[in-house]
Amino acid sequence: MADVVSGLDSFSSDPGLTEDEKNTLFVLRARSAGLTFCGCAHAVYLCNLVHSLRCFIKSHTANRDSIASEENGQLCVGILGMGHMGKQLLLSLLEMTLIKPSHIKVSTRRPESAMDFVQMGVECFFDNRKLAAWADVLFLCCLPSHLCEVCCELHSHLSKHCLVYSFISAVPVTRLTTLLRHNFILKPQYSFVACDTADLWLSCTHLTTALTHPLLIEASCPLTMSGGISLGMNWVCAVLYTLLNICTSACLGSSDALFLINSLFKEKWTHDMDLNAQHLIRASYACSLLKEEPFPWISLTDAQTKETPLQRFLSSNKSMQQCISAAYKSLLEKPLKLHN
Repeated sequence: MADVVSGLDSFSSDPGLTEDEKNTLFVLRARSAGLTFCGCAHAVYLCNLVHSLRCFIKSHTANRDSIASEENGQLCVGILGMGHMGKQLLLSLLEMTLIKPSHIKVSTRRPESAMDFVQMGVECFFDNRKLAAWADVLFLCCLPSHLCEVCCELHSHLSKHCLVYSFISAVPVTRLTTLLRHNFILKPQYSFVACDTADLWLSCTHLTTALTHPLLIEASCPLTMSGGISLGMNWVCAVLYTLLNICTSACLGSSDALFLINSLFKEKWTHDMDLNAQHLIRASYACSLLKEEPFPWISLTDAQTKETPLQRFLSSNKSMQQCISAAYKSLLEKPLKLHN
């Protein structure tokens, strides 16, 4: 496996540096490795949740929909950009999720640079429109300088139900919403805090091995992150609203949607801690929502930039936070069978 900071010349050592400069370089190198690790860990977590939910939905609706096929439960993941982050993300998805290589596609300006992945069954090409029209989850790993061009290609080809997950630095979710004319966008907003343990990320030499390390999994847990990097509760809320929107797009009634989402976490919380409609949407709307009526579509842009019922609920419920954290760690620590 490749070093997560290999090829990044700005992080190579220079014997001519002063001690202060070496210390600064050390911190930057740790932050770079930490961001790569956390970005991939959180993407793996999201994809495993979404994949599991889609399988639950397929099983739940199989009796009423006799034409449902095995393919309907498969998650189609697209990666736009095969630079440093794109390659590390692809490795993580291939080795740490149950998504088949045939259900991952990559669009890159240099498809020939991804031949190793092609041999594993991943289709690589350079056609951003084709990728957007196909994907259920689309990861943006391109350069900020390419963003406007990329968004012009994508916006008319994205379905409403395609989740766009952005790793593009320095571009807020509100800007992406405007450029893509799309509000089903998840953008992790990482920030840095001073600490004495940032060097723990330097043990992430081989990313997919690091993703199985309990100490690193603990440090990357979204609600309790350590190592000088933080994420915040908005991302967790947006992930849960993502699951809700997937149920809505499948035309599931609110009762079924809540049952399936709670089922994803059933090992980590008890019945009296289940999410209910009032935790997710306005109380006045929740009271009038019929069991067979789907939840309203939730704008993830609003979920990440405004206070929501879910954010208020989670902020005041430490037990639920602990259960979500336990579910995160359990999902990443549980070894998954690799693809043949």
